[in-house]
Amino acid sequence: MMLTSTFWAVVLVSSLACAITTAGILVIRRYEIWGKENAVYFMSFAAGVLIAVSFIHIIPQSIEMSASAPVYLLAGFLALYIFNRFLSSYICHKAECPDLTLGLIPMLGIGLHSFLDGIIYSVTFNVSIFTGILAAVGMVLHEFPEGIVTFLLLERGGMTRKKSAWYAFLAAALSTPLGTLISFPFIETIESSILGMLLAFSAGALVYVGATHLLPAVERENKRFSIVSLVAGIFVAVVIALSKG
Repeated sequence: MMLTSTFWAVVLVSSLACAITTAGILVIRRYEIWGKENAVYFMSFAAGVLIAVSFIHIIPQSIEMSASAPVYLLAGFLALYIFNRFLSSYICHKAECPDLTLGLIPMLGIGLHSFLDGIIYSVTFNVSIFTGILAAVGMVLHEFPEGIVTFLLLERGGMTRKKSAWYAFLAAALSTPLGTLISFPFIETIESSILGMLLAFSAGALVYVGATHLLPAVERENKRFSIVSLVAGIFVAVVIALSKG
């Protein structure tokens, strides 16, 4: 009975995270002009969240769980860098898709992170319902802007609005309940050290996305108040860390 209630609690929370991310995608797709005018602020906000939450929460937590975490942190960073170079050098040509990697690389990083969010829901709710709720409060905070930013970057990369919405939904929204459903039956067999390695890899990917894709794009726009949205993102990351801590 306890296992059944835990399962449905995890499914409910991960579905809520999916719904909030989807809401962000739908809002930005519906209000096109508003979205384009404020895209730089969403990117700046997301950069603040992704980079700060990686450094102040995900990385320390992964090191606590696994001594090998720094190696996987570097691996996550380099994996996206190498994939980015592969796309730029062998798949894309300047005349055909100059900004494709601007959308695809963040999509991969955010998709990996969202999938791991689903696994983390399984882990924390299996500790206790209360622990799971505390973790969920922090994690859900970044879902709405995450969906917006994934959509905007894919669109800027040259995809149609319809494709951008679908890819953003698959990567940023659907991946969370998918991670939950795949991991829950095996959660008791997943060692803490392995989850720590996965978290570190995810953090490396997120730092890469924030530092080499989002922030440079923000700097090119050079809008006066983008620094305010960056600070706001960092503030949210602190709230996330404190709510989990």
